[in-house]
Amino acid sequence: MSHASSSRTAARKAGAADPPRRTRNSERTKEAILAAARAEFCEHGLGGARVDAIAERAGANKRLLYHYFGNKEDLYRAVLLDAYAEIRAGERELNLEALGPDEAMDRLVRFTFRHFLDKPWFTSLLSTENVQNAAFLKTLPDIPALHSPLVGQIEKILEQGRAEGIFRDGIDPIQLYISIAALGYFYVSNMKTLSVIFERDLGATPMIQEREAQAVQMVLRYLWKPGVQPVREV
Repeated sequence: MSHASSSRTAARKAGAADPPRRTRNSERTKEAILAAARAEFCEHGLGGARVDAIAERAGANKRLLYHYFGNKEDLYRAVLLDAYAEIRAGERELNLEALGPDEAMDRLVRFTFRHFLDKPWFTSLLSTENVQNAAFLKTLPDIPALHSPLVGQIEKILEQGRAEGIFRDGIDPIQLYISIAALGYFYVSNMKTLSVIFERDLGATPMIQEREAQAVQMVLRYLWKPGVQPVREV
């Protein structure tokens, strides 16, 4: 075999290892595009966001953006789904089923509060979608499947609390979660205006810690049965 033939054979063998590398690169590119799109949509809304700006933020070719995600609206849908998937994944990692009911609820409240606090882009994205009357969220078939395990998990915590004589009856898990989310969402989404109105820096660590502790107290004291000494104080 000639040297040239050997080189071509070696090149073909080496080429066999290329697809995994391309796959890894494509995944990184997709992640970069999603992160860039998230930032662009949160800053400018769906109408003001530009595909050119997203591609530039991601350091990606605009043609790749269209190849992976389709048009701007499809990319927005992908960002929206990814945002919900991220918070649901974080909730699953809390391992709430291994905790007592009051501690599990404490951890869920703190996680939800911190998620809004640490990821202010999430509140911006939710605001954008609510302005659009959830038009794009309605087109995502994966959303109900993402949320149903959370509702089931909260229901199990409530059932365990009732069985232990800690939690009272008649609590709707969906209404409860809405209240938990509201305690974090409103604080973060209105932090700047409330800081001006009340002349306090709501972004300061002591204020954040106080608010987080109060959120936990509000939820647990709502759940505890009247006249029953709770397993733990907050």
